Amino acid sequence: MIKTEIETIPHESHPRLFWRFLRFGLLAWGGPVAQIAMIRQELVEEEKWITRERFNRVLAVYQVLPGPEAPEMCVYFGMLSRGRLGGLLAGGGFMLPGFGLMFGLSWFYVTFGLASPIFTAIFYGFKPAVAALILRAIHRIGQHALTDRWLWIIALGVGVAQWFGVHFVISLGLGGLAYALIKRQTPAQVGLFWPIGLSLPAHIAIALPSLLALFGYGLRAGLLTFGGAYTAIPILHHDAVEAGKWMTDAQFLDSLALSGILPAPFIIFSTFIGYLGGGPLGAVVITAGVFLPAFAFTLVGHQHIERLIENKTTHAFLDGITAGVVGLIAASTLGLLREAIPDLPAVVLFALALIALYRWKAKAAVAGVMLGAGVLGLLLFWL
Repeated sequence: MIKTEIETIPHESHPRLFWRFLRFGLLAWGGPVAQIAMIRQELVEEEKWITRERFNRVLAVYQVLPGPEAPEMCVYFGMLSRGRLGGLLAGGGFMLPGFGLMFGLSWFYVTFGLASPIFTAIFYGFKPAVAALILRAIHRIGQHALTDRWLWIIALGVGVAQWFGVHFVISLGLGGLAYALIKRQTPAQVGLFWPIGLSLPAHIAIALPSLLALFGYGLRAGLLTFGGAYTAIPILHHDAVEAGKWMTDAQFLDSLALSGILPAPFIIFSTFIGYLGGGPLGAVVITAGVFLPAFAFTLVGHQHIERLIENKTTHAFLDGITAGVVGLIAASTLGLLREAIPDLPAVVLFALALIALYRWKAKAAVAGVMLGAGVLGLLLFWL
């Protein structure tokens, strides 16, 4: 056993560690809040790997950094137990079930399509529910991200810039720098995040959807996923629908609908996008790009990242980007809403899904709402 002053971290065998986090992945319903609660219950409350205080501090670090928090926490716990290989096994085990399911669904979608009226009816119900899911996400992220008038202005400015066709890499970067200046910090101090998080992936993004380009799309989405996986929606929508044009809005909504019913981080919809852009290998490389930051921040040096988060300049820069992402999602959602809610029955499904998402607090609420919307779509078809 590896001992700390007040904690006991088990030195588990590699197969046992992998199986533990694979099981977490198989039960990963309900989004990041439910996923993190499940990990906390077993590893902190029951088995006492680390203290509650340490868990809260580590989670706070990952909430500020880009990337999905639940996989990052799995990598962190795996590294505590068995070093970097343990981190790889834990993070890989957690994401493997969702990736496998989405990969299989993507293959089915591409191979057989949705020609069946039954599938068409189910996805007719899914799409208004996805629109409700995104709208709720904008509200929830905005509540935490838009904490003063300057952040509201940045969000509005990025949204307007997106509407007029300004590349989001430029608008998000300017939003982050603007808020750093507003907070009377020196923008040079945040230079580390500009080339890593913004400029480098932008050069890859102008390429055709080769495997390298798909990896770049995923990497940029992973690096700019602040405040939850929903922030990757406008980024990947831009690459796949607006610029790349290898997907339609309807297909993009299908990817979100499938992701909403799987036990996986919501950002697993990127696997579907990669499959449509580059087949099986495309699905693999874009998923690798999306999840690379979640693994790298911990495996390369969590302690250094934790110290970096104490830098107020960095915090202000990231706050500005997060506010900009709220505006980016809102602007991108307008186009998706037209596709998702084409008629009056879809408006009713959208309203019912939105009410259910706000009132239903169960862990499986998202999956339940999505499946319920699919059932209602079938009923409308039969009627």
